[in-house]
Formats: sequence, structure tokens, C-alpha cells
Amino acid sequence: MKLQDTKLTVSEIKEKVNRYMIETYERYDFLAETAKDQYIYDEKGEPYLDFYAGIAVNSVGNCNEKVVEAARKQTGEIMHTFNYPYTIPQALLAEKICTTIGMDKIFFQNSGTEANEAMIKMARKYGVETYGPEKYHIVTAAMSFHGRTFGSMSATGQPDNGCQIGFGPMTDGFAYAEYNNLQAFYDACDENTIGIMVEPVQGEGGVHPATKEFLQGLRKLCDEREMLLMIDEVQTGWCRTGEIMSYMHYGIKPDLVTMAKAMGGGMPIGAVCATEKVAKAFNMGSHGSTFGGHPVCCAAALAAIDELLNRHLKDNAAEMGSYFMDKLKNLPHIREVRGQGLLVGVEFDDAISGIDVKHGCLERHLLITAIGEHIIRMIPPLIITKEDCDKAFAILKDTVESLA
Repeated sequence: MKLQDTKLTVSEIKEKVNRYMIETYERYDFLAETAKDQYIYDEKGEPYLDFYAGIAVNSVGNCNEKVVEAARKQTGEIMHTFNYPYTIPQALLAEKICTTIGMDKIFFQNSGTEANEAMIKMARKYGVETYGPEKYHIVTAAMSFHGRTFGSMSATGQPDNGCQIGFGPMTDGFAYAEYNNLQAFYDACDENTIGIMVEPVQGEGGVHPATKEFLQGLRKLCDEREMLLMIDEVQTGWCRTGEIMSYMHYGIKPDLVTMAKAMGGGMPIGAVCATEKVAKAFNMGSHGSTFGGHPVCCAAALAAIDELLNRHLKDNAAEMGSYFMDKLKNLPHIREVRGQGLLVGVEFDDAISGIDVKHGCLERHLLITAIGEHIIRMIPPLIITKEDCDKAFAILKDTVESLA
């Protein structure tokens, strides 16, 4: 819907949001009216270079034509049904994902936090039914982020973050250990631990990739103690980091893996994949979702994954990520540039505020985000070019120099 279709002004749209919506977001002061590829356009047609991609969602570009067409076609055939009859998009997507990443089974959800919630439930049920009533504990990483529903929020290792503050006691059964510290995870596991749950790159935690020693060591630890390795690929999955799934960089295979964001090409969908052995913990009535496996979302996801694979966007993510990170090292006041593929973080010294950089870039029509005091994060569409990277770098440089 465009502004001209409503006969309203931008100010009137903002007033309605302020009056009726419960706000938990910092609103950017522009109206996002249309979007295409690596740009979002306001109501005047002014372009904003989108290096946030709807928080790693629009990996095949904004309003990708094949994704739009797949969703439009499916909407005219069957938009929604309950999960008792078979549907074609769901069946085809399940096969596509499982065969592509080498997992046995999949359960569809609506979002990343729901996918992680399902993974936690599956692991706990598997542990209790296989080993006994106390075998439900899970170790996650300090500074992790797994979502905002109660199980995934409890798994998030940031007790001082606004994500957890004010909601009362978290769900029992979680312990936390320092990321990239293998010994800390050994020490955190006890006789009641059934699984270890980590992100291959901590995004909200400051863009910290796992070391090979760490992830391979966790796989070994889980094998030694008959525990489950649970990988959260909600943000890193589907070509973002230069591999189809980030765990593939490390030569390991998880027992469970979650995904969302990029897999839907802009439509809301998430999923958990599991090995045959672990998937048996879910049986009739043990879990469900009204909208999980929604036909339109599955059709869009099938088109998005085809685009990601057929256009070799993991290779572009690796190439552009390396190019962009090399350029970013030339910014003033840099403490560190880190990332994997096109999940990129920049940490500045104490003279530069990440929030100020974010706002300065917004004024210059570049969309990024900030984490903590001095870190910015960029997760652009995987279709970007060197020219896009050069343009983003120039805006960042101008912004940082003006702040300094």
C-alpha cells in the first residue's frame, strides 16, 4: 500500500502509530513505502541503501521477483489450512531443506524464536524420555541471543539485557559458559545436561564468529557425553556467512539446527531440523503450530532457497564480505572489524558511539544497526556488489569523521 492510496499524510501515519501501537522499537524517521533489491524507498522515492536487510531476512533482495510471484500464485490457490491435510509447498520445502543440508527431519514454525523454542522442547523431551526426569538441562553461551519467548529468552545468556529484565524468573534448566572457551563448556556441563546450544556467530553479542577449535570441540564433548549439539542458525543460515549453513565452515554436523529469517525471502517462517533419532521425541500432540508450514510462506521459502542456491549467493557473500571487511579496516577510530561472510561487525574506540554512527548513516540514507556502546552491525542482502560496498564505506567514513 502506498501513501497516495490512503489519502493520508506522513504525519498522520506517524500519529496513528504513536496513538495506537505499543512501541518497543526505536522508529527511524522515514516512511518505508516500497523496496527493491538492495534499496528501500520512502514516500518521495528517495533511496536508502539497505545494509540491514530486515535483520538478515531479505538475503535475496527486497521484493525478489521469484519470491513475490511464488507467494502471489500460492495465495490464489490455497492461502491457509490446518496441518492435517498434505500441502504441496510444505512437502517440497521439507525435502529441499533436508536434502540440501543433510538433516533427516524438519518441523516448521513461524519465526526464529519459535524455532528455538521447538528445539529446546525437542531436546528436553528427548533427554527426559531417554535418560530420566532430570536430564533436561542445556548449556548456552554468555552474550548469546536466541529469541524473546520464554524458553529462548531463558537460553539467552544476557541476564542484564532488556530482553530479560522485568519478566520475573527465567525458565529453569539453563547454564551459561563463555563463548569460544571450550573448557568453560566442559565445566558447565553436569550429569543432567542433555545439550549444548550455540550460535556459530554471535550476532547480538557483538558479531563474534566461533573458532574452529571451539565448535569442533563442542561436537567432541557432546559425543563423549551422549549430549546433543544444538546450533542456532536463525541469523547465520542460508548463505549469509559464505556457506549454506555456517556450521559447514567447521566440518561438523549438529543433532538439531534452527533457521528462519533468510529462508522465507521476506515471508515469516522458521524451522528446526533434527536427526531421525532426536526427532522421534516429538510425537502426535507433543508440539504444534497453527500457522507453521503455512502454504504461502512455504511457497515463498522454496523460491527464496532456489534463488540462494541457483545464484550461488553463498559465494557472493564470501567474496563481498571479505572485500567489505578489508575496506572497513581503513575507517578512523577502528578497534576491530570482525565477521563471517556478510555478517559484519565494526567495533570503534571509546571516542565513537555506535548509536551515533547508526543515526549519522541514517541521515545519509544508509541503513545499519548498532550493538552496545561502540559496535555497529551490517547484514546486507547477499546480492550486493563492490559498488554497494564502496558506497556504504564512503557513507560510514564521512559519518565517523564528522563525529570525531
